[in-house]
Amino acid sequence: MAAERSGGDPVRTLALLWRTPREPKPVGRKPKVSVDQIVTAAIAVADREGLGAMSMARVAQELTVGTMSLYTHVPGKGELLDLMADAVLQERSLTSDGTWRERIKHYADRTRAVYHAHPWMRDVSMVRPPLGPGLMDGQEFVLAALADSGLEPRQVTVAHVAIEGFVHGAAASEVDDQQLAAATGESGDSWWGARQVFWDDYFDVERYPAMTALWNAGAYHTEGTLAENMRGSFDYGLEKLLDGIEGGLR
Repeated sequence: MAAERSGGDPVRTLALLWRTPREPKPVGRKPKVSVDQIVTAAIAVADREGLGAMSMARVAQELTVGTMSLYTHVPGKGELLDLMADAVLQERSLTSDGTWRERIKHYADRTRAVYHAHPWMRDVSMVRPPLGPGLMDGQEFVLAALADSGLEPRQVTVAHVAIEGFVHGAAASEVDDQQLAAATGESGDSWWGARQVFWDDYFDVERYPAMTALWNAGAYHTEGTLAENMRGSFDYGLEKLLDGIEGGLR
């Protein structure tokens, strides 16, 4: 389930994302914390303890200030989550070298790295994303690469949606195992190993003939850990997606 998102004034949220406050700076004592400090602390809490533990009160505790000091800068948890998501997307540090395919792969690798560094991003919906510099810089990077490929303008925008959906979705699925291992203390490989009895006693070869045929052909006999195999699937899926996009150039 996607995490709680901002339900407040979009004008205020956008001003925070782009650090363009629309209110006059307060006169008097210097604020104890800044928006950037709040966002950094919130990310640190979510990285260590999970998104469920991240609250305005918990972030205030992390900063050793009163909770009301946070509300002076950020209206609530939903807006803070927008700021956190966009901040970690800015960590991608995208470059513009190479062919259009190499640039898309670079984008995919850097986005995947963000999800692994911050597994709580698994619970942040990109359907209604935070419209900040982290998101927009990434979209500009992908669109520029696709435009250089020679696709027609409409093909560029459609291919962009397909790439975003694959990269974010696949990266989010990949970190599920990481999150579950941290929460339960059991790796994905151990979990599957403990359920060998399913294949021995419950799996019906007549009911699932396609799976059975693939098993007998050795399709499921892979080496490496679950994480390594998921990375291989990520690379394979992206490669085939780009092959399909390139096919539109012919």
